[in-house]
Amino acid sequence: MNGRRLWAIVIKELRQLRRDRITLAMVVVVPVIQLVLFGYAINLNLRGLDAGIVDQANTAGSRALVMDMLATDVISATQKADSPQQLMAMIRRGRISIGIVVPPDFERRRIDGRPVAQVLVDGSDTTVQNAAAQLAQTPLDSALPDTRAPATSTPPLGRISVVSFYNPQRVSAINIVPGLIGVILTMTMVLFTAIAIVRERERGNMELLIATPLTSTELMVGKVLPYIVIGLLQTTVILALGIWLFDVPIRGSVLDVYLATGLLILANLSLGLLISTRAQSQFQAMQMTFFVFLPSILLSGFMFPFAGMPRPAQWFAEILPLTHFLRLIRGVMLRGASLGEMRADVLALVAFVAVMMTAAILRFHKRLD
Repeated sequence: MNGRRLWAIVIKELRQLRRDRITLAMVVVVPVIQLVLFGYAINLNLRGLDAGIVDQANTAGSRALVMDMLATDVISATQKADSPQQLMAMIRRGRISIGIVVPPDFERRRIDGRPVAQVLVDGSDTTVQNAAAQLAQTPLDSALPDTRAPATSTPPLGRISVVSFYNPQRVSAINIVPGLIGVILTMTMVLFTAIAIVRERERGNMELLIATPLTSTELMVGKVLPYIVIGLLQTTVILALGIWLFDVPIRGSVLDVYLATGLLILANLSLGLLISTRAQSQFQAMQMTFFVFLPSILLSGFMFPFAGMPRPAQWFAEILPLTHFLRLIRGVMLRGASLGEMRADVLALVAFVAVMMTAAILRFHKRLD
């Protein structure tokens, strides 16, 4: 063992690491990203869940009860409705997670000890069900006593009932399997296409492609099309196993399931192509894919509740295609909604595909020059 030769190798590796900016970024940035995500963005205590309220009693006691529920900060009244049916429609479309219904005979129910309010919950997300249980513990002391009761008597308190839809048994697989479609497609589609252009360059095929009459658009689209078929095949396998092994329902249209999946596949493929125009080697392409995959799986709402994240983290998550896909696939499969009822997320994925594909084509054309 020669110390000088050993030191020379150490210096050589350090210099190579300094030149490889992608690897250097992983050494420094990945721990920072994990620390920020787990310490700041990830929060298991849900706050500010979008909620709709129907107060059919509209008495001082019912208004006080609603204010007490809002004071818990678990829900935020973001939607107005006139009937429980409207609340159910909002839950199905994914506009709210919780609906509060106060019946017209609130005061009589409170005196009789019957349920005085009903909490309607989107059970397709099991974490929302746990948060809704906190609302059921809201004290009813602030509801005004019945003035007709004798002054010496203490009227019994009513209760708040919780009704969970779409997954009342809280089976975790029903919530996880639809999300796994997006996670698996994000991991595989971005990685496959991220190394596509780089592989052509490393094998010496790029010069041959440049010499052909292929345009940048034709080459990029040609790289994407085979992987669309592969992604749809993966989706079919996951759906078949989910139905067979875990009894995961498909309450909406199967066509909508595949249309939503197709949008995610296109989004991931276009992002992978953009990465491939930046990476210098297949190893760099895999490293850059990791930078995309880590925030996607942590911030999209697959592993941790989206509503529990601070606003800046939610704004960043809105850029990620997996965030919008999870809303679409859970809405279609678990709540029976249509893509037309969730058009905002559909348009977000379409816009992402357009921007990423355009950037990839322009950057690839620039590299050919």
